[in-house]
Amino acid sequence: MIAAARRLARLDGRVQRLYSRRTLDALRAALPMRLALPHLEPVLVLNVGKEVEKDTAVILDAGNPARAGIDREQRLSELLQATRDIDRRFLDQVGRFPVEIIVRYDEIIPFRTRRIRLMHEAAQKILGAGGEAVRLRQTLGSTYSREDFARLQYELFRLYAEEVRSLSRSVRLPKALVPLREMIARELLDVMLRVAWPLAQDIATLACRRPVPGAPGAD
Repeated sequence: MIAAARRLARLDGRVQRLYSRRTLDALRAALPMRLALPHLEPVLVLNVGKEVEKDTAVILDAGNPARAGIDREQRLSELLQATRDIDRRFLDQVGRFPVEIIVRYDEIIPFRTRRIRLMHEAAQKILGAGGEAVRLRQTLGSTYSREDFARLQYELFRLYAEEVRSLSRSVRLPKALVPLREMIARELLDVMLRVAWPLAQDIATLACRRPVPGAPGAD
C-alpha cells in the first residue's frame, strides 16, 4: 500500500496548498486583516509546507504494512512526537524572517491530536479499500459518500484553522497592532472557516465523483 499512500499524500498536499491560497485571497479582501497580513503572510506560506509534511507522515504511517502490528495509540503518540520535530525545523526556517514564533502546545495539542487521529483513520480506511493499482477517485467514491467526505474534509480544515489561529497569536506585530492581536486571531479563524466549507464541498464533489469509463484518471 506504500505507493497508494504516497499518491494519497500527494493529493492531500495539493488540497492543503489550495486551502492556503484561497485563505490568503480571502484575507487580502478582509479589511480588518490588511494591516496585519504583511506580518502574517510569510508565516502562513511557510506553515502550509509544515502541515503537508505532517500529513504525509501520518498517511505514510497509515499505509505502511510494517506498522500494522503496532498498537494504534502508540502509533498516534509517535506521530504526535514526530510533529514536534517538524515544528522545530519550521521554527528554524521562520528564524530567517523578521518574525518571532512561539508554538503554544498547551493550546494546539488537543486540535493536533484530533486531526492526526482523524487523518490516520481516514487514510487507513481509504487505503484498505483498494490495492496499489486502484485509482484514488474510484476508492474514495466507494468508501465515502460525497456528504460524508465533505464533512471529514471540513473537520480536518477546522482543526488546522484552530492551530493556525493559535500560531497567529505568537507572531510579532508592530506596536500599533499589538492591542488588536486577539481580534486579528479571531478574524483569521473566521476567514479560514468561511473558506473551509465551500472548499470541502468542492473537493468532495471531485473526489467522490465516479469516473467516466475510458476518461483519464484523477490520481
